[in-house]
This record gives sequence, C-alpha cells and structure tokens, in this order.
Amino acid sequence: MLQLLPTSRCCYRRLSPQIRQLSGRYSIVPSRAFSVQRACRDEHPPRPSKPPALRENIYTVPNVLTVSRILACPVLGWSILEGNFALATGILAYAGITDYVDGYVARRYKMQSVLGTILDPAADKALMATLTVTLTMKGLLPMPLAVIILGRDVLLSLSAFYFRFISLPQPRTFRRYWDFSLPSAEVKPTEISKINTALQLLLMGVTTIHPLLSMDLSTALPIL
Repeated sequence: MLQLLPTSRCCYRRLSPQIRQLSGRYSIVPSRAFSVQRACRDEHPPRPSKPPALRENIYTVPNVLTVSRILACPVLGWSILEGNFALATGILAYAGITDYVDGYVARRYKMQSVLGTILDPAADKALMATLTVTLTMKGLLPMPLAVIILGRDVLLSLSAFYFRFISLPQPRTFRRYWDFSLPSAEVKPTEISKINTALQLLLMGVTTIHPLLSMDLSTALPIL
C-alpha cells in the first residue's frame, strides 16, 4: 500500500525526476517502510544539551565543625562582657580543637570543598573580631591595636567577596553568588598570613585567660 506524504524542499530535490513529475508537491512512498519527513529530520539533528553546572557537596563534617565555631562567637562575646572568663576559655579551647579536627578530617577523608576554604578563614575572622571588640570594651586591649586588627580583617573579607564574584561561573546573579555548592576560586592564605593570625590568636587567648591566673601579665601583654 502506498501513501502520499507532503515533502519539504530539501527532500523534494532528492527524489527522482519521474517521481517529482508524478507527484508534484507530494511523493509516493511505502507507508510502513520509509518516511521522507523522517529523513529530513535526520539531516538536522537536535543540538546537544548544555552540560549541568558543576556542584560539590557542602554538607560535610569539616564544614559543620567550622560553622559551629562561627555560631559559638556570640556566646564567647557574651561570656567576656559578663566577666565569665572560664566559659570564654572553654570556648577558645573548643575553637582550637575543632579548627585542627576539621582540617585533619577534610584532608584524611577527601572532604575538601571550596566552601570550606571560605568558611575556615571566616570562622577565624569572626573569632578574632569577637575577641578584639569585647576585650577592648572590657579595657583589656588597647584601642589602637584593636583598630589595626579589625581594619586588616575587614579588608581581607572584602577581597574574599570580590574574588568569589569574579570567579563565579556565568551567569553571575545574586542567587547564584550565595549558592556555595557552585565552586569558585579557592581562598588560600599565605604563610605570613597564617603566622600573623596565629600570633593574634595567641595574644587574644592570653588576654582572655590571664584574669583566671594569679600572676600579673600586664607587662607581658603589650609585648605580645
């Protein structure tokens, strides 16, 4: 049995002159064997779809530990302002232990993420800012030193936000900017920055602990 099917111009030119003369704008083809329309579609295959955006798992143990340090900062600040230096010392110890553990777990079990490289220094900056502000308010830290520490941390934080924006895959939208499952440039502090942060934390730690000690550290603190 034969069936008349309309043909497009590209397929009409491929027919033999006899069939074109017979059919005009129609071609005579077997109804179950061949379709000219299908042959035309094969000449223009569909475009391949875009590959899905790269994403990474941000719900990891190291990231949870880092976030817990950030959430502990308000409690740390409150304990210093209330004069509860024992609680403040305990929170500092917790922050130091989790800082070591999350780095070890991330390296040992391959849980590194771009978000982790952002959260880890952010937790250090949040801890440093909390200690600097509250210890200055208690009169345990000189104001000029507090201004220097906070100014440096603000500049570093702004630069991290900027590099996150310029390295974000297109399109750069507000919603995608805060979607940390989309990887961007990793934030890796330099060795001098690590040493500087360690010295600052040492200063803050000694300043926080010294009210609990019987010895007078008033001459040693300015040196630190």
